[in-house]
Amino acid sequence: MNRRKMGTSKKYIPFWIGLAMGAGVFLGSKLNFQDQSDTLFSSNVKKEKLNRLIDYIDYEYVDEINTDSIVDVTVNRILENLDPHSVYISPEELEGVTESMQGDFIGIGVSYYPYRDTISVINTIKGGPSEKSGIKAGDRILMADQDTLFGENLLRDELAGKLKGALNSQVQLKVFRKGKGVFDVVVKRGKVPIKSVDASYMLTDKIGYIKINRFAETTYKEFKKSLNVLLKAGMNELVLDLRDNGGGFITPALRIADEFLEEETLIMFTKNKKGAVEKNYATGRGSFQEGKISVLINENSASASEILAGAIQDNDRGTIIGRRSYGKGLVQREMSLGDGSAVRLTISRYYTPTGRSIQKPYGNGNKAYFNEYLERYKNGELQSVDSIQVADSLKFKTPKGRIVYGGGGIIPDHFVAKDSTRVGETLNYMLRSGFIGRYVFEALDEKRATYNKLSLAEFKNSTIVDDEFVDGFLLFARRRDIQMNASEFAEPLKRYLKATMAEQLFGTNVFEKILNKNDAMIERVLTLSHNDQKE
Repeated sequence: MNRRKMGTSKKYIPFWIGLAMGAGVFLGSKLNFQDQSDTLFSSNVKKEKLNRLIDYIDYEYVDEINTDSIVDVTVNRILENLDPHSVYISPEELEGVTESMQGDFIGIGVSYYPYRDTISVINTIKGGPSEKSGIKAGDRILMADQDTLFGENLLRDELAGKLKGALNSQVQLKVFRKGKGVFDVVVKRGKVPIKSVDASYMLTDKIGYIKINRFAETTYKEFKKSLNVLLKAGMNELVLDLRDNGGGFITPALRIADEFLEEETLIMFTKNKKGAVEKNYATGRGSFQEGKISVLINENSASASEILAGAIQDNDRGTIIGRRSYGKGLVQREMSLGDGSAVRLTISRYYTPTGRSIQKPYGNGNKAYFNEYLERYKNGELQSVDSIQVADSLKFKTPKGRIVYGGGGIIPDHFVAKDSTRVGETLNYMLRSGFIGRYVFEALDEKRATYNKLSLAEFKNSTIVDDEFVDGFLLFARRRDIQMNASEFAEPLKRYLKATMAEQLFGTNVFEKILNKNDAMIERVLTLSHNDQKE
C-alpha cells in the first residue's frame, strides 16, 4: 500500500519540501566562544603548510585569482570531512543567520512580495515603524530615499538591504496606494521582531496550544508570555507544537523544559571528546509542573526541539505524538574568523536524560545524510510505525519503565501518519511554496479597501472563501499549467485559502488556528485527552 501511495504522489513532488527543510535544519546551540586560534594552532605545522601554499598562489600564479575564494573552498572542504553540521558561514550569510537567531533586526517592519516588479506590502508588523508611519497592506513602495525599488532586475536581498539601516535612522519612502496615488512618507527604522511563537490559543476550554517555529534568543520570553495567558484562561493541558522546528539555540529549549519539570530533574547532558560531561537540571521554578503535556513532532523537528521532546519523554512528563524526529544530537559552537565569516564546529554530543544519543548516522557522507528523508519516504516509515527501524542495543528505559530508543531521532509514543493523499500533499506543497499566498494576495488586492475594514470576528463568521473564490484559484492554477479536479480539491482548498487570507490580514495566530482544524495530530491529542477523562 505504501509503495502505491508513493508512486501516485511523485507527480506532485511533495517530499522535496521535507528534503529542503531537513537539509536546512538550524545548527546547534549558542555557547560562549573565545577565539583561541593562536594558542590552539601555533604549533601546528600543517597550518603553516596551508598558509605557504595560499601565499605562493597569490604571488606567483600565472593568472589573477581571488585567493579569498580559495580559502573559502578549503575551509568548506575541511568541514565537509568532519560531520554534516560543522559548517562555514560566509559574511553574506552570517548577518541573516544572526538576525534570525537573535529574534529581531533593524528595518521598517513590513512583510512584502516583490510583485509585478514592485514591493507590495502584504502587511505591516504590529507596533512597528511602518504601521506607526501609516503604511498599509496593499501599498507599493516605489523608492527608498534616492533608490528605485521597482524593476525586473532587483533581487530580494537587494531590496531588503535598501530598507534596512541603523537604529533610529530615517528613510523617505515614495509609496503608491490605490485611490490615493503616489505620496511620500518618512519612516524611522526600529527593531523589528522575528517571532518564534507562531500561535498560542485555547483548543478547548481546558487545552491550550503553543506552536514554536525555532529556538532563538527571544523564544523563551515569547513562550512564557503565551503560557501565562493560557494559564489565566484556565488551561490545565498543553499541546506544544514543534513540527518543522529545526532547532536553534539550546538555552531557550532548556528554559522551556524547566517550566515543566520538578527541581533537580535532569533535562539533558553533553559529552565532549575528552569525556567531560556537563549536565543540565531543572530549577523547580516552572509554572506548569502539574498539567498534562503533549508534544507534536515530525521528521523536520530537530536539535533543540529533540532536546525538549526527549526531556519530556524520558522523564515520563508527557506524551510525544507524531513521527520520528530528524535525529540531530550534535552541539555546535560558533567562532568568528575575523573577516565577517564564521565557523560552527561540532564540539560535543548531547544525550537525553536516560542516556540516549538521538544523532542519526552520518558515516556515508553529507549527501546521504541529508537525503535520509527520502529513505524514510521510500521505506514507508512516514506511513507506518512498524517501518521505523530500531536497534535493541540502543534500548533505554524511562523511570516508569517505558521503552525508548536512541540512534536516530525521537520516536513518538503515539504515531500519526503523514498525509500522503494526492490532495493533502498537493495543497501542502502549494502552501509552503507560496503559490496559495500569491493568489490570495492578488484577490485581496482587488478589493483591498473592503478587506482592510473587516474585523477578526467578521472575518471568522464570513463566507468570503466560497465556491466562486475557489473557482478563481483553480483558474489561477490552470493558467500556470496546474490541473486540479474541482470536486476533489474544493472543500479542503477552502480551509487553506481562508487560513492564508487570515495570515495576510490578521497574522500567524489566526492562520494556525484555521489550518489546525481537522489536523490529524491535534485530533489524536483531543481523542487521548477525552479517553483519559473517561478513565
